[in-house]
Amino acid sequence: MHLDGIGALAERYDVFLLDQFGVLHDGQRPYPGAVEALSALKRAGNTVALISNSGKRAEPNERRLLRLGFEAGSWDHFVSSGEVAWSIFTDMARGGTLRAGTRCLLISRDGDRSAIEGLPLVLTDRGDDAELVLIAASEGDRYGLDHYRGLLGPAAARKVPCFCTNPDRIMLTAVGPRFGAGEIADLYERLGGNVTRIGKPYPAIYKAALALAGNPGRGDVICVGDSVEHDIAGGQAAGVATALVLSGILADSGGLAGIFQELGAWPDYTLDAFRWR
Repeated sequence: MHLDGIGALAERYDVFLLDQFGVLHDGQRPYPGAVEALSALKRAGNTVALISNSGKRAEPNERRLLRLGFEAGSWDHFVSSGEVAWSIFTDMARGGTLRAGTRCLLISRDGDRSAIEGLPLVLTDRGDDAELVLIAASEGDRYGLDHYRGLLGPAAARKVPCFCTNPDRIMLTAVGPRFGAGEIADLYERLGGNVTRIGKPYPAIYKAALALAGNPGRGDVICVGDSVEHDIAGGQAAGVATALVLSGILADSGGLAGIFQELGAWPDYTLDAFRWR
């Protein structure tokens, strides 16, 4: 069912699991009407959990939303894949399965280190002595895949454990779509390594978001995003309704039926943009 805005959904569902990139903003600025729609959704009494395949932790993501002009208090919770991964690593360290001083090769963006702050890891910039690889982001607008092939090849050849906290294969940048961290994780596997992915469409991030929302009945929840592979497939696997917003990576794309068929995921609703009406 195609809708003009999310106002109709606010009357049907109590809890919204909202993607940010491609739905609320493009990384540089909010989409027209998105700031107002998010505030209106919260004023209508809905519970809003932002759920993002960002390798950064929740706090830096929330600061960016405020800088972009979104209203403080217009969401209840922010759950990033980076935050979920940080909690998993923290539990591993407490349980002794993550040794203090483990050398970590961190693939991030703009020098961001929030993914490992407070963890007992020692950073290395070399794949040949890394004991853990963490792919938190891509700089695919600055480097080609050959850059990552050279960096990660030695670690993959030694079967160093790798975690990817942003499974998105495509990211929106100021210079257009570029390959995302998920594509770098795919490369690591092609080089012979193994990857554990954390984020949409995998269960842990939904479990965390729904727990923060009070574990509502699944019929009261809707997942809204711009990726069939991540938001729609992930929401369906979590047992909730889904809405596909066509303002992000699928903007101006045709053949949606073919994409749905290929991925085996069909949204309950579609919207041209995240706006109220």
